[in-house]
Amino acid sequence: MAFSVGEAISKSFERTMQMLFRPFDAGKWFVLGFCAWLAYLGEGGFSFNFNNGFSSQGQGGGGPDFGGAKIWLAEHLALVIVLGAALFIFCLVLGLVISWLKARGQFMFLDGVARNRGAVVEPWHQFRQVGNSLFWFNLVLGLVALIILLLIVGLGLALAWFDIKTGHFGVGAVLGIVAGAGLFVVWLIVLVLICAVVRDFVAPIMYLRNVRTLEGWRIFRWEILPEHVGDFVIFYLVKFGLGIVVAIIAIVATCVACCLTCCLALLPYISTVILLPLLVFMRCYSLYFLEQAGPQWRIFAEEPVVAPNFPPTDEPFPAGPPPPVSEVPPPPPAAI
Repeated sequence: MAFSVGEAISKSFERTMQMLFRPFDAGKWFVLGFCAWLAYLGEGGFSFNFNNGFSSQGQGGGGPDFGGAKIWLAEHLALVIVLGAALFIFCLVLGLVISWLKARGQFMFLDGVARNRGAVVEPWHQFRQVGNSLFWFNLVLGLVALIILLLIVGLGLALAWFDIKTGHFGVGAVLGIVAGAGLFVVWLIVLVLICAVVRDFVAPIMYLRNVRTLEGWRIFRWEILPEHVGDFVIFYLVKFGLGIVVAIIAIVATCVACCLTCCLALLPYISTVILLPLLVFMRCYSLYFLEQAGPQWRIFAEEPVVAPNFPPTDEPFPAGPPPPVSEVPPPPPAAI
């Protein structure tokens, strides 16, 4: 069956308009926006910068003198270690909680788009198993990604170790930088592609079949991908272009919303609600592309029903079947 990104885009646009504007329902926007906020938790690009303005008029008017800080650290080394360990554990737990909420939120948002509704409690409980499965998959993937990253760094250091010991920037240092940077870029592309396939296709398969993540991967790999590799390459090339357009629209919309709301639109949840049409459109794009693989992959609960177009007629439509016609027995033969 042929795939068409144009058909997927046009259907996604129509679905977005139907869901959010025909009619407009503010309550549905805020509930579905909450699900989208969970689904994209941690991907908003927010950053926090801390500026420490420690300055000192050291002897000779030079740079800052850290001698006092070193003495304080030496005297309170145990406290520093405890606080550092506590901060590390807090960040680790916070990251795990965010990843867990994000995995559950993906299916909540997917269900809202598929069934054209805004709901939180029911999909939260209904998709608990598949959401937890996705969380564990993402956790293992993150650990594997970290191990491979450490191996790449180790390879680069091994190639440049001789130059590092001698303090000379030579061939080994160049090889270490080139090999490390090249492998890092390749691994980053692979990692981004894995995450994209999970969000775009594996999660919908898990949603439809009620299977775990690895089984969803197996189904995608063996039942959908083999005969349509080129189509999926085109899908992601077009999605990359759509992502640029969506990012530009999002920046412009956020700037306008900030001017109208006195920067209230910068809050993560509020910004997600404002940009909800873009998120729904991009979610629908992969779903409509997936359903072109066959009717068994149709994920949307309802579609517009077109009434049959009968030709006009002046005759009234019969109320029921005609009454039965009684048979009249033939006359007896005449006597001779």
